[in-house]
Amino acid sequence: MAAASSNVPLPAPAPVRTPAWRYALGMFGTSIPINLIRGSIVLLYVDILGMDVRAYAAVMAVYAVIDAIDNPVLGHLSDRTRTRLGRRRPWLLLGAPLLAASMIALFSPPGSLDGPGLVAWFALFAILSELFDSMLNANYGALLPELFPEERSRALANVLRQGFQLVAMVISLALTPVLTTSLLGSEEEVGGFSRTAALYAVIAVAAIVVMTLGAHEVPARGQGERPRLLPSLIQILRTPLLWKVALPSLCYGSAVAIVLSGVQLYVRHTLGLPVATAFLVQGVVLLTCAAALFAWLAAVRRLGALRTWRLAFWALTGSFALLYLARDLTTALLAGAVLGIGWAGLLATNDLVVARVVDRDAAVHGLHREGLFL
Repeated sequence: MAAASSNVPLPAPAPVRTPAWRYALGMFGTSIPINLIRGSIVLLYVDILGMDVRAYAAVMAVYAVIDAIDNPVLGHLSDRTRTRLGRRRPWLLLGAPLLAASMIALFSPPGSLDGPGLVAWFALFAILSELFDSMLNANYGALLPELFPEERSRALANVLRQGFQLVAMVISLALTPVLTTSLLGSEEEVGGFSRTAALYAVIAVAAIVVMTLGAHEVPARGQGERPRLLPSLIQILRTPLLWKVALPSLCYGSAVAIVLSGVQLYVRHTLGLPVATAFLVQGVVLLTCAAALFAWLAAVRRLGALRTWRLAFWALTGSFALLYLARDLTTALLAGAVLGIGWAGLLATNDLVVARVVDRDAAVHGLHREGLFL
């Protein structure tokens, strides 16, 4: 009897679940560096250091082209990775310190640089920061549908991580002007930017490492067939559902990026107020967004992610119009509140809609290529 029972196959161990809060914490770490860059880089290099705005635009055009190329490449490399740590975790542990180092360098240009030398420094470390940010986000985003396959748990994890993102944005966007121009420096020198970048780098790396070490990837995902780049790209680009989701997301992301990167200049030149006043505008946006996030989650449960996603676009569009018309602090704060409501709707729904597309791709083609797809 003992010999016969030893031949009975043991049941496969249940997958270790990743706590939603642990995964969500990673969004805090990935958001701090890139939002510091988006929110302060124009002010530092163009307004304070006097770099030609045409040179800045040329560098950012190259930045955008490289961003368009490296995202699918890094995602594909992640999909093909096979290690004892999993597919995503090695990239996250590598990318966090590299992004931190490049961000610190970006905000610490030597005082002797000007003209072409300053442009070269800016181009090198802006592009490196973008590269390592793409490395982190391709892998972090790919974990959401894998770690949380059920819609209910996925929605909770997404809301929590968006909440962490908002906390990170309060720090890296709303608090940054106060740190760089008042507490850690002044409006006319770069020392405050360097010290702020170093502080944020330590916080970001700590958050990403804690998240990564607590994320339990599904072992079976790292044992299947390794997807090939060209056939995968062809299949993905031929997916009609991709374009129905990706194009609106692209437009939304571009508009929000413009608003977030220009708030400090908007406050200084349009409203005619001190740069530190940007703390109020950005604070209202982020606090309103945080307050509305769970209301939108309730709408998702009642109407579904897709219908709620569409409603959020209309709310965001109206907020952009109000922000354009604002000419004093009061109207700017009102527009910011409406912006926060619309933005919360997209934060609560956009990744859920995208995850559905990724799930469908895996079901149809039998390949797990979340990194490339996202």
